[in-house]
Amino acid sequence: MAQHNEAGELDGPPNPKLDRNKQTVLAFYEAGINNKDFAAASKFIGERYVQHNPQIADGAEGFERRVGFIKETFPELRAEVKMIVAEGDFVMAHVHGVRVPGQRGTAIVDIFRLDDDGKLVEHWDVMQDIPEHSENQNGMF
Repeated sequence: MAQHNEAGELDGPPNPKLDRNKQTVLAFYEAGINNKDFAAASKFIGERYVQHNPQIADGAEGFERRVGFIKETFPELRAEVKMIVAEGDFVMAHVHGVRVPGQRGTAIVDIFRLDDDGKLVEHWDVMQDIPEHSENQNGMF
């Protein structure tokens, strides 16, 4: 069974492409979600960006509108990547998203597909609100 290192990443032999793809996704979160800076985030988006979240339109323009919505509606929103895994052209991130400081937030799994140039070209996500009470003590991260 694979082991996780202190950064929440799966341990394994170094792979420059997979490492680059993980770093791209982390930089995309920081620029686009945490800093709400579409111009900085757009350099990570490929020519064609297919979006599977039904609340976001395809393309860089769809992400730009989403960043604008977040900036206006949830200016203090933060996303903290708890675990990141890369395999082939895909990067999966397990994320703790908090729209408003003090709230429990949302557990999110984002899946990105990157092209050969290391640009984001496709995105899926699954979100689950973090409940006040849990039937176990394991936490969601």
